Amino acid sequence: GSAMVKPYMRDILRAIGGVLDEVPNRLTIEGHTDAKPFSAGEIGYSNWELSADRANASRRELIAGGLSGSKVLRVQGLAASMLFEKGNPESPLNRRISVIVMNREAEDRFFQAARIEAIDDDEDASSADEEPVQDIKPSRPSLTGR
Repeated sequence: GSAMVKPYMRDILRAIGGVLDEVPNRLTIEGHTDAKPFSAGEIGYSNWELSADRANASRRELIAGGLSGSKVLRVQGLAASMLFEKGNPESPLNRRISVIVMNREAEDRFFQAARIEAIDDDEDASSADEEPVQDIKPSRPSLTGR
């Protein structure tokens, strides 16, 4: 239930941080947990926060090892939504991080989605400045044709 990076994992992440910095591709870092819930339930600190905290702790260790912060495109917590051992949701094997080196196509999709989202946000912002449209109630046709 902790996001503290263990010493052996710190050594591994720092060792690969410099190597990954030499790769031209960018990274996504994902944190994962098992399905065992915290006692606080979903409204308190949950597996969602824990998995995000683990991913961010791993990002910090990679950077300490020489990875440029600009190489990281996404850091996300996935809780138990993508189990490694699906048949045993509470297995410790489900507690992990994923460091994904993105290929050019994946990077392009990421930036294309970001551009579409930015366009949608711009449209939402510009429509908020417009005057509201009055409701127009439909009229019933006259039975006499008038």
